[in-house]
Amino acid sequence: MGKLIIFSAPSGSGKSTIVNYLLSQNINLQFSISATSRLPRGEEKHGIEYYFHTPEIFREKIANGEFLEYEEVYKDKFYGTLKSEVERILNNGGNVIFDVDVVGGCNIKKYYGDKALSVFIEPPSIEELRNRLEKRGTDSPEVIEARVAKAEQEITYASRFDVIIKNDDLEEAKAKALKIVTEFLNK
Repeated sequence: MGKLIIFSAPSGSGKSTIVNYLLSQNINLQFSISATSRLPRGEEKHGIEYYFHTPEIFREKIANGEFLEYEEVYKDKFYGTLKSEVERILNNGGNVIFDVDVVGGCNIKKYYGDKALSVFIEPPSIEELRNRLEKRGTDSPEVIEARVAKAEQEITYASRFDVIIKNDDLEEAKAKALKIVTEFLNK
């Protein structure tokens, strides 16, 4: 059976950039596509970046026990990991890599124990996080402030993860992540 690699971090920490880098490294990782009730941003497509569902359909799937973990991050904005997605990857001989919020990361780690490695990507500072979110240009100032407030709370979860990588230099953070993940997969 494959292994699971969990990446969590506040929005804007560079987690998705690092996960995408690892996926390009030919180490048998397959991305676990999360489900969400938010609308697609930019060029995002259903079944590629996320499985996009209405809040009503998301709640039905929760009631049916279809999620490994889920959270209502903001009102009517759900994110979650479908059990079927993880099973699909593991049954095909792959290792699963997750890009999830901190609560989801903790829940997946608890569920899979030693089969999972949990990695927290820490931003250099809250100010730098705000700058990165502003440079993205995808969110309103109100949304950015809500994300920054949430990030301050999420950073308190870092000690619950197996590994913390501070992303103050992206190339260094990517190299550290590759080394840690490769060692875990080769155990």
